[in-house]
Amino acid sequence: MTALDDLADRYVDEFAALDPCRAAMMGIAGQDARLTDYAPDGFAARADLSRRTLSELAATPVEGERDRVAAGVLRERLRVELALEDAKVNDSFLDTTDGPVQRLRQAVEVLDTGAATDWDAVLGRLEALPGTLSGLQVSLARAREDGRVSARRQVVGNAEESRQVPAYLTGLAERAGEGPLGGALRKAAEAAGRAWAEFAAFLDAEVAPHAPGKDALGAERYRLGVQEFLGTHLDLAETYQWGWEELARVEAQMAAAAEQVLPGQGVAAVRAALDADPAHRLPGAQAFRDWIQELAERAMADLDGVHFDIPRRLRTIDCRLTPVASGIYYLAPAEDGSRPGTVWWSLDRAQEEVVTWSVPATMFHEGAPGHHLQLGTTTFNTATLNRFQRTACEFFPGHCEGWGLYAERLMDELGLYADPGHRFGMWAGGQQFRAARVIVDIGMHLELEIPKGTGFHEGERWTPQLGLEFLGLHSGPDLAPQLQFEIDRYLGRPAQAIAYKVGEKAWLELREEARGRAGAAFDLKDFHRTALDLGPMGLDMLRDELARA
Repeated sequence: MTALDDLADRYVDEFAALDPCRAAMMGIAGQDARLTDYAPDGFAARADLSRRTLSELAATPVEGERDRVAAGVLRERLRVELALEDAKVNDSFLDTTDGPVQRLRQAVEVLDTGAATDWDAVLGRLEALPGTLSGLQVSLARAREDGRVSARRQVVGNAEESRQVPAYLTGLAERAGEGPLGGALRKAAEAAGRAWAEFAAFLDAEVAPHAPGKDALGAERYRLGVQEFLGTHLDLAETYQWGWEELARVEAQMAAAAEQVLPGQGVAAVRAALDADPAHRLPGAQAFRDWIQELAERAMADLDGVHFDIPRRLRTIDCRLTPVASGIYYLAPAEDGSRPGTVWWSLDRAQEEVVTWSVPATMFHEGAPGHHLQLGTTTFNTATLNRFQRTACEFFPGHCEGWGLYAERLMDELGLYADPGHRFGMWAGGQQFRAARVIVDIGMHLELEIPKGTGFHEGERWTPQLGLEFLGLHSGPDLAPQLQFEIDRYLGRPAQAIAYKVGEKAWLELREEARGRAGAAFDLKDFHRTALDLGPMGLDMLRDELARA
């Protein structure tokens, strides 16, 4: 242990105690029965921790290359946290994917593991919810008095999600049965459900009327988002133009993949044929869960020992369904091994049939060789990473989501899409959609003009309505139900949506730069091992460190 390791360990312990909800998502052990304090004092305490730690970091000796990298990663993150605090973003922040409402729901959801559920921890969090939501109301009310309110669509979206949570909590308590905690869990779930309903009413009555109708957050706030989510500096006009070029390239690849499925029929006909093909349909939610579980395990078997060396403890992955409309996301293993890497997939359990042809690419993104290998490797890498680095994946989406999208492409390069329809699904699913949202995300927040020659509302400036229309044109009908959610998501978290494609671009460029340096000696498995052993970091730092490797 160096002095820097000691500082990182202390920071993780203090951070987890002050932010148990985020700690739960990061797999940090020890806070399972607690929730984050979203009252004003809680926000102040977290900001104070960032300031104190940054000051201590400046005075901590750096011993060797390992410390140098670790200090850079921690410094980068602390500076972003303080920049967000100085911009007065945190205590007024509501969005539809990763704000306080979502973190409080997920903090309970991650404990819901069937027979292995820790009901004492669930009870602790349920009992804490009413007070926590009350504290969040105080923060939002104070921010409102200061003229800082999230856009109306974010407030309304959070109110609607808050109304959905009580039913989930009631169902969770019922699953506890008549055990020793059964009665206490039902009582706590009822109280928490009432608190969620009251919070929704507060948002409707006391926040929404003061919320601005304008969604665009502007270039200054967007650049802060780029630092927060990507850890790089971007020329936004250049990146916007690149988004158009990348979308055209992806759609050309998509058309070529369609030819492999049904020659001469075109993309729309291929989509319809795959949707109707019984080979790409499953009878209900449970069959789908079992199928993605088997898909995730088979991918690891195909990769292990050939393209990656997968540690034994990472060969376990848990695929779970959530009835709450929360999208698809991956949680890294808990640092103490008590929770395996987990893919959470939002799906209506009453759905009679599930179409699967676009699913393998998503599972390769979330499972192996995507987040499960990337973040699982990081979590258990005690040889070269300190505790902050091992648990910090949540802080670096450009690195993490860029790798996930790179993993989809890598499986194509390795010839591991088992069916031409699955390969088409990669291009027609994540790749096309993520390219389109580079354009939409930057365009909406900066209210840019749509270029001539695009064939889409040329000369007009981006609005959420145009963004919704554009995504509809550049995605399949299977995504239509979630497009409004996607627009709301982008507008709530500037630059998060571009982390995927811009991050993938960085990973592909870095691989080619490494290939150029090594020449004939380049080894893909070694490149992946070296890159992942660095742990999560901003894209600028990743580029610098791989150039030194």
